[in-house]
Parts: sequence; structure tokens; C-alpha cells
Amino acid sequence: MRFGIVLILLFTFFNTNAQSNKTEAIALEKQIVKMAKSTGDPNVATLSMYKLIALEGANSTYKDSLAYVYFSSRRYAPCFMMTSEVLKRDPNHKEMLEMNAVSLESLGAYEKAVDAYKQLFAKTNNNLHGYNLAKLQYSTKKYDESLKTLQKVEKLNDSGKFKVTFSINQNHTQQVELLAAIYYLKGLDAIELNQKPVAKVSFEKAIKIQPDFILAKDNLDKLQ
Repeated sequence: MRFGIVLILLFTFFNTNAQSNKTEAIALEKQIVKMAKSTGDPNVATLSMYKLIALEGANSTYKDSLAYVYFSSRRYAPCFMMTSEVLKRDPNHKEMLEMNAVSLESLGAYEKAVDAYKQLFAKTNNNLHGYNLAKLQYSTKKYDESLKTLQKVEKLNDSGKFKVTFSINQNHTQQVELLAAIYYLKGLDAIELNQKPVAKVSFEKAIKIQPDFILAKDNLDKLQ
């Protein structure tokens, strides 16, 4: 009987001690992350975040933090893995959905990126997300789907905050208003679908929004 009581006391002692050590370890790693961020050392911060995830378990919020670190440094493969982990816990996390979609696109996994952007656009109803979805649909030659997406997107309010960068040639790029880019892409879809009147009107709308839009002017000239 006494031996059993001793065992219980020993178990309680070691369990309490282990919990105390774990709490101290978590506090220490958090302090290291804080210091590493303040000194601009992402490698040390990343290592401590992984330790925190191991200590805190599957629901650790440091998975979110790691995803942001990888995304900001354009390390899209580990960013995709981390965002996927977070989305298992919180499938409605819009920022994680966006980083997941961008990561897939940057890795060249366009079909999967289309699916990711579909989920994102359905939740945000954001015209930039819709444009990115339509652009990927165009890139994967789903012209009809791209056009349908753009027909939804052009009806949304445009904040005027976003611009899209286009390559004019090997040496020059041009920043274009998002709404102008939407109509330009709609014109490209219409050409592929042999809807030249729609293409013409779309390019004209793009130029009306941004008169110096070089690619829209060039495509309109080709139609005429």
C-alpha cells in the first residue's frame, strides 16, 4: 500500500517537474524568437519557431508565424507546406489561403493554384483575387472559365489601390490599373474564344481607364 502511494507521489513529482520544464522551455524559445526578430536574424527565429511547434503541438500558432516568415522571404515551398498545415486547423483563414495560392502559382503548380484561388475568391469576393484566378485560368487555356470569372470580377467595386505589372519587352515593364488589367484580360479571352467584338470593346475600356496602356493599344490595333 505504502509502495503504491510512493509511486503516485513520484509520478506526480516528475510530471509536475516535466510540465514546469516545458513551460520554461517555451518561454525561453519565445524570448529567442523576439530577440532574433529585433536583430533581423530570420534563421535563428525560424529554428526557435520549429522548437515551439514541437513543444506546443499541432495547434501551435507558430505555424502561422513560420508561414509569414517563409512568404516574406519568397521561400514558397515551405510556405505552401506551413499554410497547408494551418488550413487543416482553420480552413477559413483568408491570409493563409492567399499565401497558399500565391505559393502554388510561384512554384508553377498552376492547376492546384486555380483550385486555391477559387476557394479564396469565393470567401473574399475581392477583385484582385478574382483577377488572379482568371489569369491562371487563361494561362491553363481555360478561356471560357476565365471569361466567366472576369464577368463576375468587373461588377465588383474597385478600390483603385491595386496595380498589375506587365512586361512590355525584355527591358521594360508597365504598371497598370487593376480595372484596366481586368478588361485587357477579358479581351485576350475573347480573342481565344473568337469573340472579336467583345475583345474590341474590352481593349477600348482598358485604354479608356489607362490611356497609355501599351499592350491594350497593340492588341486593339491588331484587331482593327
